[in-house]
Amino acid sequence: MFLTRSLMAVPLLRLDRIFLTFGTTPLLNQACLSVEQGARIALVGRNGCGKSTLLKIAAGIFEPSGGEIFRHPRVTMRYVSQNPDCAGFKDIHAFVEAGLSDAPDVQWINTLCTNLGFSGTEKLTMLSGGEKRRVSLLRAIAAKPDILLLDEPTNHLDLPTIEWLEKTLCSLRSAIVVISHDRRFLESVTRSTVWLDRGTTKRLEKRFSEFENWRDKALEEEALEQHKLGRQIVREEQWLRYGVTARRKRNVRRLGALKELRQLHQTYKGQPGSALLAATKSSRSGQLVLEAEQISKSYGDRVIVKDFSLRIQRGDRIGLVGSNGIGKTTLLSMLIGQEKVDSGTVRHGYNLSVAFLDQQRILNEEETLAHYLTDGRGDTLLINGKERHVISYMKDFLFLPEQAHTPLKEFSGGERARLMLARLLSRPANFLILDEPTNDLDMETLDLLQEFIADFAGTVLLVSHDRDFLDRTVTHMLVPQGNGHWILYAGGYSDMISQNKQAALYQHKDKELSQRKVLSNLRTGEHEKSLSSTNYRFMEREKTKPLKLSYKQVYALEKLPEQITALQDEIKKIEQELSDPALYCNDKNRFERLSTALEEKKDICRKKEEEWLELELLREEIECAKT
Repeated sequence: MFLTRSLMAVPLLRLDRIFLTFGTTPLLNQACLSVEQGARIALVGRNGCGKSTLLKIAAGIFEPSGGEIFRHPRVTMRYVSQNPDCAGFKDIHAFVEAGLSDAPDVQWINTLCTNLGFSGTEKLTMLSGGEKRRVSLLRAIAAKPDILLLDEPTNHLDLPTIEWLEKTLCSLRSAIVVISHDRRFLESVTRSTVWLDRGTTKRLEKRFSEFENWRDKALEEEALEQHKLGRQIVREEQWLRYGVTARRKRNVRRLGALKELRQLHQTYKGQPGSALLAATKSSRSGQLVLEAEQISKSYGDRVIVKDFSLRIQRGDRIGLVGSNGIGKTTLLSMLIGQEKVDSGTVRHGYNLSVAFLDQQRILNEEETLAHYLTDGRGDTLLINGKERHVISYMKDFLFLPEQAHTPLKEFSGGERARLMLARLLSRPANFLILDEPTNDLDMETLDLLQEFIADFAGTVLLVSHDRDFLDRTVTHMLVPQGNGHWILYAGGYSDMISQNKQAALYQHKDKELSQRKVLSNLRTGEHEKSLSSTNYRFMEREKTKPLKLSYKQVYALEKLPEQITALQDEIKKIEQELSDPALYCNDKNRFERLSTALEEKKDICRKKEEEWLELELLREEIECAKT
């Protein structure tokens, strides 16, 4: 149901000066939110600042301690929480239809089910937490409400589904308020940003891409104002101590003004700190971290990996993407030896120390924070060879001392994500395996995680659906192509998309050329003499004599792959010899000679690969120019 044009100027929803306390601490203080028809609002802020609570107040689930709430009497609203309750319904269709205010549009519901990976007949009791989130999202969108309130809708969605969700939300007439840590998603879907900071809200009527610069400028101005206020208090105190007492009334007034300044300074709530992400130091791994050769894995008819080979060198940062269920987590488990391959071999390099952040993140709900971090071994952890008290280590990750004995069930999703990172980084490791590390993290912690990965001295293999995060962290992308085949791309997510588009362009040109040839033959009655597009291009080149590769370039294109393969074989042999832990002790000079030779061979190989790539691109450009 959508409101008439005459009512469009009236906000559909307005929260004004909202106040909410838990115990004695105010969570929300003078918070505001106004939602007009067709609005697209990003609600952002640190983990634990009250974003989800404010959204629940907007949805009517929570009642505030104070403030005013206006909801248009005819407005329809749907709220998608991080932990939806789907109990009491037979299957997905029944759950979705129960959320509709009008007769169900069966075709629309079936389309949504298909795009979110469901048939509609699945039993809700058999669904995982992530699947229940998708079903809750499906139900909300199916209703086509006036207002959609979405709390972290991209969590547990794969990239194709996130891209579908972006297009769907942009096509809806609904006003949308969304909480998300996914920068690319917010830039695509929203047009204004509400920043919840220390209980109050500020609004920017621009897209999210403008938000962070605006926020940083606001914080700088705030810090400057506080500095000026502190200086003013010092000057007033000096005047009172040493100034000439003129009229008593003036002194009383200045004393009153000083008291107000002090109260203002004391009530100022500073910006919350940032987590300190630093890995416990580990010994260096060998140059070769991992090598998989012709590995395959299937579950019945479902092929996860087929004849897949991969070499991971020290310092590589590789990101895995793909649809849910394609086998990303299974591939990770095989590479680190947690799951057996059906065929092929996986070999780990020398001195490898692995730390694994599991996507499932199964925690003992009754275990306390301190017990979880220390594995129940007292009150200290061993960090970089030194004992450190768990309370001190907790503070690095923004946990308060009084939370040490709090059960894990009391923590939010974002706090749990930070806690698992704290535990992971307390273990010595030179090879990090991160399965969906961005889920539930706020943007500030995400930024710190990106910096940490960039500075990490070891190797990183990660799965993520966050496109911006992938662009900022990885050096290679590992992408499924179907039927168990995977391709390794150089660069981040955007680089991979660009390379795919370029490949698709060449394929399109080949197809278009072939179609033009067939049409031409049909017109001239020479269809029986039709040639393949490759032969046709060759004939056209002979007729028109366009720009072409020189003899030297053609020869290089033929020989470079052989030379690169030979160099890679030599590099492999040297790495195998260097991976022997006894070599350095037995023959230090040979170890140094081999290390130098390895770097030289790798440098030559890299240059030849670049030369081959440039020639191949030139050849493709010439071929495209002819078409």
